[in-house]
Amino acid sequence: MTSMFGLAALLAASVSVAASLAGQSASAQEQRWVQVEAHRELDMALERAAQIEARLGSVSGFRLPSNWYALSIGPYENEIDAFTVRRQLRAEGAIPADAFVSTGSDYLEQVYPVLGAPAQEEMPDPDLAAEPDPEPLDEEALALAEPEPEPEPEPEPEPEETLREAQASERLLDRDGRAELQTALQWFGYYTLAIDAAFGPGTRRSMAAWQEDRGYETTGVLTTRQRAELLAEYEAELAALGMETVRDEVAGISIDLPMAMVAFDRHETPFAHYSERDDSGVRVLLISQEGTQATLFGLYEIMQTLEIVPLEGARERRQNSFVLTGQSDTLRSHTVAQFRNGEIKGWTLIWTPERDEQMARVLPMMEASFATLPGTLPESAGQASTVRRGDLLAGLSIRRPDFSRSGFFVDATGTVLTSAAAVAKCGRVTIDEAYNARVVARDEALGLAVLQPETPLVPLAFAQFNDGEPPLGAEIRISGFSFEDVLSRPILTNGRVEDTQGMQGESGILRLSAEVMPGDLGGPVFGPNGAVIGLLTGQPQDSARQWPADVNYAVDAQVILDFLRGAQVSGGTLREDVVVPDATLTRIAPDLTVLVSCWN
Repeated sequence: MTSMFGLAALLAASVSVAASLAGQSASAQEQRWVQVEAHRELDMALERAAQIEARLGSVSGFRLPSNWYALSIGPYENEIDAFTVRRQLRAEGAIPADAFVSTGSDYLEQVYPVLGAPAQEEMPDPDLAAEPDPEPLDEEALALAEPEPEPEPEPEPEPEETLREAQASERLLDRDGRAELQTALQWFGYYTLAIDAAFGPGTRRSMAAWQEDRGYETTGVLTTRQRAELLAEYEAELAALGMETVRDEVAGISIDLPMAMVAFDRHETPFAHYSERDDSGVRVLLISQEGTQATLFGLYEIMQTLEIVPLEGARERRQNSFVLTGQSDTLRSHTVAQFRNGEIKGWTLIWTPERDEQMARVLPMMEASFATLPGTLPESAGQASTVRRGDLLAGLSIRRPDFSRSGFFVDATGTVLTSAAAVAKCGRVTIDEAYNARVVARDEALGLAVLQPETPLVPLAFAQFNDGEPPLGAEIRISGFSFEDVLSRPILTNGRVEDTQGMQGESGILRLSAEVMPGDLGGPVFGPNGAVIGLLTGQPQDSARQWPADVNYAVDAQVILDFLRGAQVSGGTLREDVVVPDATLTRIAPDLTVLVSCWN
């Protein structure tokens, strides 16, 4: 047989010599051996057995009917365990490639290990036996004579296993035990591969890293004591988190949650609220509602206005799902949602920074365990497009901008035109509170500004400008977010054109008769044919006078087009023979009007 390669640890449990012989009970007959070598000469067999014993342990030698001598490792409780050991030892080069699993049915008398003679009983010394018993002391004298008992010394800690002993004890682990160690190493961030219960190079590296961090010798093989320490730390972490599977039948979601840190609070569409327990700083929202892709996208936008989603962090919106992460000095959150079969389901985990390390372990467990069940939370009073954010997201604090104004798309790439005042002195500008935007052009004198979204957008509609002056007295409609960020859709306000110049004859200005609100400023003004005839800038700037509420200005379409061309933005015009019906205008005006928000 070929010689052994490298060191390998023992997986066999020790058994008595009698249990290895033929003719045993039914359970013994199920045992299997891994036969590694056979030799013709007894002396050679005994020499090789001693060498293998030094490397692997639990080696036995038996005479075969052919008068050869078999050297085997074991026995093992069943065939599966024996084959597992053979595969692992062969993979490590610890046994020859032709080693095989044997039932031991042809093993005759055992030749190794050699049984020694039983120890002799110790005989009493006759000289000591002849000595007379000493005179007994009386109790008082005995009490005086007895010294104070010395405290028993602390027991010496058991010495750490050697590498060979650690390998031997590791071999005693079953598949579940090996998988549990990998899971614990993965929990603490040392192991990043699949849990396969096979201790390959990746597992060995993770064990060595764990040993190094704990100040142990970095052998890559955990001793019995180290394994117990690792598992104790892991179990303590699990107990502190209280990870358990929660089946929320009302929300239609099953997921693993840290129930030692959160407790169910209430259902409030579209959320199931799990509030923090014992000031843990951890909260969970389960997301569940009926809807469409548009509902999913609306939720994506509105979630970013919540204080539980800090501004810094990755955002990713896909066709039927989205991921939101947020982090600040005081808060972290991670949100996942998906749209499938008319249902929107997902979850949000919120925590404070001191829980970062723990939540880094909780997040993968939540992601891996998330599953949908039949049903969703009952339908709310309205959808995101028609209700107040406060109604949709009851019980959650909403992040508010300093102020919001209106704007509108002017091309197919999402370029937005708004008033210069809407973006003045803003640390951050957003479109629909979901998309960061850069100011790429601004003219304070004209009162115009152009915004470019940092993420390319594809608007459902964009402005078609009027080619010519609108007639005096023409009916107009102004699209704008009159109540700023309170509503998620704009409002149409009716009015008419009073003049095509300012109060003092200024050109490029339309004077309108329409009562508007600050949130409407920057919004598009539609003429009678549905084309955009101007951008609402508000009342004349004259601090010495108080103007009637219905006197407002708009920048004329021709001035806007010249400004856009100077900013390298193309603006389209509506042909004179085209008229946009009121019903169509009512539908497309909200699609091209956007909320422009100023944050500091």
